[in-house]
Amino acid sequence: MPWWMVAVLIVLAVIVLGRLFGSSGDVEPARARELVQNGATLVDVRSPGEFSSGHIDGAINVPVGDIERHLDRIPKDKPVILYCASGMRSSAAAATLKGKGYTEVFNLGPMSRW
Repeated sequence: MPWWMVAVLIVLAVIVLGRLFGSSGDVEPARARELVQNGATLVDVRSPGEFSSGHIDGAINVPVGDIERHLDRIPKDKPVILYCASGMRSSAAAATLKGKGYTEVFNLGPMSRW
C-alpha cells in the first residue's frame, strides 16, 4: 500500500475517533496560553479563508491538508499548539505531527476555547 494511502487512513481514523469520543482538545486553554507566552508555535489548521475571517493573534495558518508539505514552518524544538473550528482538523494535524517526530504537540480543539 502506498505511503499516502496509509496517511489518509490514519487521518480518517483520527476523524472518526474524534467524532465518536468528542474532540474538545487535549490541553486546557489557560495552559495553551501559557505555552504560547513561553514561545510555543500556535497553528491554525483551518482554510486560508477561515483564517482571514478571524484567528487567534500570533497564529500561523497551515491548513491540515498542507501540514506535511509545510513542516518547515513548524519548529520541532518547541511546543506546538493546534486549533481549528471544531477540533477535528486539529486532532488530525496533531496525529500527523506526532507521526513526523514532533514530541510536544497539543490540540486546543476549537478556536472558541481560547
